[in-house]
Amino acid sequence: MTVTPVFTSPKDRIPDFNLSPGEIKKKAEMLISETTQIFDMVAAQTNPTFGCVVAPIAIDRSESSALRCIIDLLKNLSPSKDVRDACSAAATAISKHFTEMYMREDVYNAIRAVTDNKEEMDKLEYEDKRFAEKLEHKFYAYGLGLSRDKRKRLGEILNREEELKIEFSSNINEKSAKELFTREELKGLPDDYFDGRKTEQVDGLLRYAITSNTSDYCLLMRLAKNPETRKRMCLTFNNRCPENISLLQKITMLRLERAKLLGKNTHAEDVLEDLMAKTPMAVLAMLNNLKDKIGQAWIERLNELTNIKKKDMEAAGKQDAGFFAWDISYYENIRNKRIYKINTEDVKQYFPVEHVIPAILNIYQKMLGLRIVKVDSPSVWHPGVKLYEVWEANEDKFVGHFYLDLYPREGKYSGAAMFTIRSGFTKADGSREYPIASMVANFPKPTPSNPTLFSHGNVRTFMHEMGHVFHDLCAVTKWSRFHGTSTEWDFVEAPSQMLENWCWQPSVLRQISSHHKTGEPLPDRIIETIIKCKNDNSLLGDLNTVFYSLFDMAIHNSTDEVDVNKTYNEMKKEIYHSNYGGASVCPVARLGHMVGGYDACYYSYLWSRVYSADMFATRFLKEGIDNVQTGMDYRREILQPGGSRDAMVSLERFLGRKPNSDAFFKQRGIDK
Repeated sequence: MTVTPVFTSPKDRIPDFNLSPGEIKKKAEMLISETTQIFDMVAAQTNPTFGCVVAPIAIDRSESSALRCIIDLLKNLSPSKDVRDACSAAATAISKHFTEMYMREDVYNAIRAVTDNKEEMDKLEYEDKRFAEKLEHKFYAYGLGLSRDKRKRLGEILNREEELKIEFSSNINEKSAKELFTREELKGLPDDYFDGRKTEQVDGLLRYAITSNTSDYCLLMRLAKNPETRKRMCLTFNNRCPENISLLQKITMLRLERAKLLGKNTHAEDVLEDLMAKTPMAVLAMLNNLKDKIGQAWIERLNELTNIKKKDMEAAGKQDAGFFAWDISYYENIRNKRIYKINTEDVKQYFPVEHVIPAILNIYQKMLGLRIVKVDSPSVWHPGVKLYEVWEANEDKFVGHFYLDLYPREGKYSGAAMFTIRSGFTKADGSREYPIASMVANFPKPTPSNPTLFSHGNVRTFMHEMGHVFHDLCAVTKWSRFHGTSTEWDFVEAPSQMLENWCWQPSVLRQISSHHKTGEPLPDRIIETIIKCKNDNSLLGDLNTVFYSLFDMAIHNSTDEVDVNKTYNEMKKEIYHSNYGGASVCPVARLGHMVGGYDACYYSYLWSRVYSADMFATRFLKEGIDNVQTGMDYRREILQPGGSRDAMVSLERFLGRKPNSDAFFKQRGIDK
């Protein structure tokens, strides 16, 4: 794959991220003013048609979406706190503005005049008709049809919820935590863990600063031999942002009040109505079934881990005080090393970032018929960010851009995600606006002695998030409303989850691995072991997803107030059968998914796995992961339509039949 810069991207194709707080405020105000004018114009129409009522709103939404996306991006990723704060304020102002716009009865009446006109609707193209129907439903969801007093209260709820959500997310991004440990207390961590790490002198001893950043935390919890070290770090990690507890409590109550205003019993009932699952009952049936099957397997695993710890304590002449939350990752790793004779640190040596990223991008470009080119000296929001252009492989046709922002820094979004920067759409003059996406992560930074080395889990994360990126890049829709990942929420993860399967294929593991010193690919012995322990190692991940999904439903499918922190801790103890040794913790305070669009939707990670497993087993596993025609069918039927048609239609066209769960249960080694 070519990643050497070939030319510099045209400046008019990429946005300027070098915005001052004042410029951000001014651009937000301009967006609000222009959108108000559009809605005023729509409301004034005396002969409502799609062309003079719905189309102007669709065009405005498409053209303004880039600014809204950039504000969201900089709010989460800008290295400047002033810029992040300005973006938070701008996002709040824009959100309030659109709440007001979507509650305008005069605009709603004009839209209804179009959607109620059968003759007008029948002559529309499918995507135009779909947009009109979704737009009408959006206004209805904002309370049009309610009394004026109820509508006013609904507006207050929506505005207040948005304020609280932004505050919740900002707290997670801004408020990191750290612990100081001596080298002895960090016994078990590899030497490169300490390279370039900040230190402090405390009581005459040199201590290393370990942050609550995910890459710092997870490695320590897996490798630190001292249980007191793991305990301290675990409690610090799970006690960040305690103020978020009350914020989430308020948010869930506002959501419940909103649902009841709209005639629903619960927030989950309101959310699921327009998704593939349809009802909370369907979601809970799936989750409880998996909880029983996975839960029983976890109890057996926990007994195994507990016995390993007990024997280790006896061998060291120490008393075993019990098995706690901070023991899980450590003893899972010990177990894997003993059973499978595999050391995760040894595996990492074969996944240097400089080899893994080009190799995975090469897989994507071959599968989807694309050509990827690294851009020289791009405009970025941080010096460490890289930019790439994407072209059709066999013709001089531009597809879009994507950025990579892979390493942690202060104030940055703390997880891994794809941020849309600009959706693709057809402009009013018939030309194409090209999409831009960004893959964001917090992988370990390179050290003076080693490059960034990916764990196999890091490799899967990169493959997964890049799946979202290419979903955005390969989509071709008329309106940005349906672009890329704007599908039903319980399908949005399926394409990326399907692509994780590549990380378990022997030929792919050889292709994407290269020892950072010798250049040798992963030995067959290690590849066989990685594949052999796939389901074994997925047990804890599946349990985590079941737990978060059930917690999500517990706080969003209740008809009354739920104590979110108490519910979280009680459910965690029940499902994991482990505890924090009586310590007070508030891990719910860092659960950003609950304010990031996954409220009443966390189950979608499991729901969509059914579809992802079916797609992989039915097409790619049978026809070959390198089958060009299969890859292009996938691009055409799954990625290209985005949300412009029902996800079930896309699935059936790709599969050639209705989807089923057979492959999912087989993949997981679970009886149906």
